[in-house]
Amino acid sequence: MEEKVNIGWLGTGVMGRHMAGHLLDSGHRLTVFTRTRSKADGLLARGAEWGSSPSEVAAGSEVIFTMLGYPSDVEEVYCGKQGILEGCRPGSILVDMTTSSPELATRISGQVRERSCELIDAPVSGGDVGARNAKLAIMCGGDENSFGRILPLLRDMGENIELFGPSGSGQRVKMSNQILIASTMVGTVEALLYAERAKLDLMRVIGLVGQGAAGCWSINQLGPRMVDGDWEPGFFVKHFVKDIGIALEDSARLGLKLQGLELAREFYQRVVEEGFADKGTQVLLKVLGKMNDRS
Repeated sequence: MEEKVNIGWLGTGVMGRHMAGHLLDSGHRLTVFTRTRSKADGLLARGAEWGSSPSEVAAGSEVIFTMLGYPSDVEEVYCGKQGILEGCRPGSILVDMTTSSPELATRISGQVRERSCELIDAPVSGGDVGARNAKLAIMCGGDENSFGRILPLLRDMGENIELFGPSGSGQRVKMSNQILIASTMVGTVEALLYAERAKLDLMRVIGLVGQGAAGCWSINQLGPRMVDGDWEPGFFVKHFVKDIGIALEDSARLGLKLQGLELAREFYQRVVEEGFADKGTQVLLKVLGKMNDRS
């Protein structure tokens, strides 16, 4: 699918607007819909067209991408009144890039196939920085031939892209990603709190340990934001709490008890209770610091 494609895009939040913009930059025709039209203004100013509903967007598109907030949003946008399934044409490929439930991805995939279309679940990792720079990791599940057809489009948005198996597989890889990040974030915050209490230069600490065995995305990308007191979202706390819940639910379905992840959820629920659900995940430093009487 190297030719220019009629693409539908639903969801223009912190990451979605950048991802859709890369497709525009590649010369594809883009029709967008989002519940708050003003969030699409930047894309519309650059040449995207507006669709009045998900079904209208789907009716005029060969490939439809969604980048939404919650599994409930995915179900409504795909299966609800004036949803994608009401408008999608036979042969269309639907690509859900939302971090959502593996069970939901499998279920919607079956409904999509009844419409002679295919669904690829393709959640991403890399946050706002990865979305802005087209360096996302994209984890896919679904039909191999359909994946091959949309791969050139995915390459407009990311660098590391793999198909892991049938529908739901991409979501399960993303859950592995989120399980790892949850514990890493706790470690990053506690490491910085310790270094701060020891009166070390935090930026120098980050610069050194970030290049060694402890180096990770959290310390190198979010550590400096924590030091600067920048709590603005590259990835919302409320969405991370949602992801942790999905991971724990699916883990239980698989017969696993992940106690480290349960502890991370307790910490992030405290973040929500403190009123920071709409801040970035790095705000955990502020909350755990407060619990340690951080001045």
